[in-house]
Amino acid sequence: MTQLRKYSFLGLTAIRSSFAYLGEQLFGLVFLGVILFIFLQLWRATFAGAGAVKLGDLSLGQMIWYLAIAEGVVMSRPKIASEVDQDVRSGSLSVQLLRPLEYPLAKLTSSFGERLVLFGLIAGTGCLLALIFVGTIPFSIKGLGSFLLVLPIALLLDTLGFLMVGLSAFWLEDTSGFTLIYSRMTMVLGGMLIPLELFPDFAKPIVEWLPFSSAVYAPARLFVCPNLELFWGVIVRQGLSLVVLGLIVFLLYRAGLKRIHSNGG
Repeated sequence: MTQLRKYSFLGLTAIRSSFAYLGEQLFGLVFLGVILFIFLQLWRATFAGAGAVKLGDLSLGQMIWYLAIAEGVVMSRPKIASEVDQDVRSGSLSVQLLRPLEYPLAKLTSSFGERLVLFGLIAGTGCLLALIFVGTIPFSIKGLGSFLLVLPIALLLDTLGFLMVGLSAFWLEDTSGFTLIYSRMTMVLGGMLIPLELFPDFAKPIVEWLPFSSAVYAPARLFVCPNLELFWGVIVRQGLSLVVLGLIVFLLYRAGLKRIHSNGG
């Protein structure tokens, strides 16, 4: 229980600190507005060219609201990968190991707290822009409830993935390339650019079970067009992804510590 309070304190501290630097996100919000406007024109032309009212079960309005949430997940990407990379390569990790906290859990909790604030800011702005661009879409209490249930798990999954990338610094001289590749995989395979319904039939079943779609597609899809079958499918896939990524992070961290000890760190 004492350990839980310590990690909770780290998360709350990160949340409070994030509010002090919201002004730094102004450029990102302007960029979000430009991106959503461009996507609006692209999807408007796509719907018109296809002569369809819906694509992948989503109307044009739902598509833009979907993108607002998906962009919120992607643009709130934590800095945890670069922070872990720096800790490992600079040697400051050795100092942090003296603290009475597990390093991966401490970094995960702190980054998750920061991300909650950043996601709220970006997604809130995105929804406001979607409202201006295409107006309202149908919402339901059950739909919003299912979205709020899967959203924290989605953000945790994505943060855990970037923690995994950061821990590769034990073996790589520079993880920035790996981070870039992972972030692009999140955008493409996560369904930010194109919802999973529009993927080729042979690819969709594979992509659905990857952690990227559980982090990006799942909350965005449930926000705009929820259903019970999708919700339970998402919960199962998110649970399995958490177990797999958590195990990978654990093994990477333990293997990395052995490298430090074997080198006299």
